[in-house]
Amino acid sequence: MFRRRFRMVRSLFLRIVNAMGTSENFFVQRRDSVGRLGLSALQKITTVFRMLAYGLPVDATDEYIKIGESTAIESLKRFCRAVMEEFTDDYLRSPNTTDVARLLRIG
Repeated sequence: MFRRRFRMVRSLFLRIVNAMGTSENFFVQRRDSVGRLGLSALQKITTVFRMLAYGLPVDATDEYIKIGESTAIESLKRFCRAVMEEFTDDYLRSPNTTDVARLLRIG
């Protein structure tokens, strides 16, 4: 069920959530001036994944997770920046000649 909904395995999702919490302060849950807890990293990143996986418009996230439009947009922007910073070296690099040869062999 999780894999179908988020298009990835749960362990990968949680790895990304944890990485975002350590690399971007925006995703750390904080209290507001009244003392109420704000949105968690899980809520913000779930919103981002639903927008990316299903192409949901920003206003649809308010109905699903109860997150405001401006917060959803800011979450998406900061998530993309944090993913670039955190995962570029390992996963988002340009292919080298070995990678290209392997891809051409596969088809």
